[in-house]
Amino acid sequence: MTVFLTANCSAGQTASKQQEKREAAISFEQQGNVAEAEAAWRDVLSVHPSDAEACAHLGLLEARQEHYKEAIAFYRKAIAANPTMPGVRLNLGLSLFKSGEMKEAAQIFTQLLKSERPGSQEGQRLFTLIGMAHFGSGEYAAAVPYLKKAAKSDPTNLGFRMALAQSCLASRQFQCVLDVYREIVDLNAESAEADMLAGEAQDEMLNTEGAVEQFRAAVKADPRLPNVHFGLGYLLWKQSKYEEAVPEFQAELENLPDSPHALTFLADCYIQLGKPADALPLAEKAVQLDPSVAKAHLELGIIYAGSDRKPDALKEFQTSVKLDPMVADAHWRLGRLYQSLGRKEEAKAEFDKTSSLHKAENDSIFTKLKAAQDKARPADAAHETAAPK
Repeated sequence: MTVFLTANCSAGQTASKQQEKREAAISFEQQGNVAEAEAAWRDVLSVHPSDAEACAHLGLLEARQEHYKEAIAFYRKAIAANPTMPGVRLNLGLSLFKSGEMKEAAQIFTQLLKSERPGSQEGQRLFTLIGMAHFGSGEYAAAVPYLKKAAKSDPTNLGFRMALAQSCLASRQFQCVLDVYREIVDLNAESAEADMLAGEAQDEMLNTEGAVEQFRAAVKADPRLPNVHFGLGYLLWKQSKYEEAVPEFQAELENLPDSPHALTFLADCYIQLGKPADALPLAEKAVQLDPSVAKAHLELGIIYAGSDRKPDALKEFQTSVKLDPMVADAHWRLGRLYQSLGRKEEAKAEFDKTSSLHKAENDSIFTKLKAAQDKARPADAAHETAAPK
């Protein structure tokens, strides 16, 4: 009997000490003493390693310090210990979102939405989070319906509308882009980004003049915006308006001196205008900056071939067709060069490829701008966004 009473007394003391540690941890949190709170909750875990409450609080403390990977690990432990603990799954989703794990975040938010009643404030928040998570992961078609709800629920939020317009464009819902554009203009009459998106949509809808008009408006609204001059220059270049395109590509290079795409198209304009000497340093710099741009190698090959530097031209044409085998002009020029070198069979093979290719030589402005934007920023920042509060 004495042993039994002693054991009960010991267990009671342990429980009492754990409760004291818990209360101390909560008190430290309320006072904003993060380090002391963390130490107190870790002390709780040292006795009970699977304590769901301690794991959840430690996750929250790590998240507040933007230590999202550590927060995610604690939230997972809390859920494993207590799958029904309120708020933990949402916090896990938010930490995943903020750490860039958008797809998993979207899955968690979608699951949580199923238990919310229609029209609830938390349900609306989840709609927004799901939309932004799909947007951030590049799942643009999936993002559209959620972002539409988010935009509708917040009539003055430009950020949601910009994300929606970009998602509509990327998922080829062009009328949607133009509809959202009008909403953006109502909120901000001089939004260069919105003008660009509307211009890209117009170009995809084969309304070149409308696209040019939108890009001119974007240039007027913000001439320092990256890729705005490139976009207008490219649209003019597609119409063979090389003299008009030149100052736009030059202006782009003033904004972004190391833009391989602006360098490449400016070089092509000079070639078209009979100024290969002006084109040469531009094409060489473009290849040096980004050897993966097929058109830069093509332009360099054209210049070399024109100055009778056949071995150099051969190397550039071969590189160009290797990087992008679907461009007919590159195969045709390579075939002509083979022919001039007496390599008849290789020339015939290239001419045969030329005749079988049906790819449009000129991509849409959306395709070109995406390529330029992807080269201008790190890949992991391409869909950078902030979690809605």
